[in-house]
Amino acid sequence: MRTLQLLTIFIVTSLSVILPNSEGESDRFTFVRLKYGGQLTRRSSWRVDWPASDRNFIWQLRKQTNIDADPREKIIDVGATELFEYPFAYMLEVGSLRLSRKEAKNLREYLLRGGFIFIDDFHGEREWERFYTEFKKIFPGREPVDIPISHPIFRCFFKIEKLVQIPGLRSLFSGRTYERYDGYPAYCRGVYDDNGRLMMMINFNTDLGDAWEHAAEGFYPREYSDMALKMGINAVVYALTH
Repeated sequence: MRTLQLLTIFIVTSLSVILPNSEGESDRFTFVRLKYGGQLTRRSSWRVDWPASDRNFIWQLRKQTNIDADPREKIIDVGATELFEYPFAYMLEVGSLRLSRKEAKNLREYLLRGGFIFIDDFHGEREWERFYTEFKKIFPGREPVDIPISHPIFRCFFKIEKLVQIPGLRSLFSGRTYERYDGYPAYCRGVYDDNGRLMMMINFNTDLGDAWEHAAEGFYPREYSDMALKMGINAVVYALTH
């Protein structure tokens, strides 16, 4: 895979915040992809871009930081208590998300106990409305808000100065960065706990997963893959240190 044209910086993460995984290796980070059920009229899309997206991202996470990351991702169901063993989880295509009450409760407890969920790759107001309906099952009393660019998540490793809309492959080949006619601009919204910790990062109208998946391909612009990897790496670092 092509390397980022960035200065490699090494960090020491606060490993004390990592919960032990199922193998008892408390000092190893595992990239978790969340598996969920689909809506009645649409199949679940939890596996989009997998496994290349996840493994390319993990490869760069290991290269750009000193985080001891497992080279393979782990897939965990949104309703599984096993999720509590891992501090970071990735979920995408949430316009097709459908949660039972039990699953929503499990995600709520995971987040409030210190977990972090990174959401990616859904577009347009219709998909936002579908996601928001399911989100309110998780947090009836909380609202997603725009994350200011001054927030530590944009400073904790790479310094990110502005949001960039990352195009999926189909959009890129069509000569645009947005996927839906109303899918512009890109937003980065978040949900905070009562102590001000960011516990959910919602990347809307953008497709970081496609950029991870195709980062090694010559046809995919480096400016987008670099930014997508920066965003993901910063999110992992934030999750492990806050």
